[in-house]
Amino acid sequence: MRLAGKVAIITGAGAGIGRATALLFAREGAEVVVADCDPEKGAETVSLIKENGGAAIFVQVDVSKAADVKKMVKTSVERYGKLDILINNAGIYAQADVVEAAEEEWDRLLDVNLKGVFLCSKYSIPEMIKGGGGTIVNIGSEAGIVGIKNQVAYNVSKSGVIALTKSMAIDFAAHNIRVNCVCPGTTETPLVKAALERAPDPAAARRALEEVRPANRLGRPEEIAAGILYLASDESLYATGSILSIDGGYTAQ
Repeated sequence: MRLAGKVAIITGAGAGIGRATALLFAREGAEVVVADCDPEKGAETVSLIKENGGAAIFVQVDVSKAADVKKMVKTSVERYGKLDILINNAGIYAQADVVEAAEEEWDRLLDVNLKGVFLCSKYSIPEMIKGGGGTIVNIGSEAGIVGIKNQVAYNVSKSGVIALTKSMAIDFAAHNIRVNCVCPGTTETPLVKAALERAPDPAAARRALEEVRPANRLGRPEEIAAGILYLASDESLYATGSILSIDGGYTAQ
């Protein structure tokens, strides 16, 4: 019960890494705020938590909209009385180089993947300060560490998340708030599966993703959630501004 007595907001908790993290946090004793733009998927996550004896509520949110984020934080604090942990996981994906990318697509991706982390942190940190501290784990990507072909907006958004992590870690260390970043490699999430299905040969596309990493396979959401739990728990009290790669060795090459 490494998170007993803690209250955690997890964005993008309706599926994939977010859902795996929400389920794990609940098993570890946290009261979980399942935040997602999809009410059906969010409700499914809450049901799974409650079926296993955990505590959770769902809040619908578009993390790129300040009003939604304010409501999310307000609802969480009103329900549970405080906020200890924020997991900035919500994200979207698009493929295109800088010439092909539509301006609207660029704006939407940066709004969700980077501005969303900014807004959720902006309105969560004051509540953490009131409670004497807290911890934020941002979800970056291997794409924020190395350049990956034909996904310029995604690469830029995740590089920004890493820079934002380091900035917030420095700015709020004196308030007992730790800010760290997990950078997953390609993981078997609905987002990745959808991208593979759009490929002319999905099986070949999957093999290509597997073969470029020393582990020779894709990650599992539960493996990423384990790293997020470590950074959110008191086991990592001396870690802030850290970037944890969980990518099957991809960025070690």
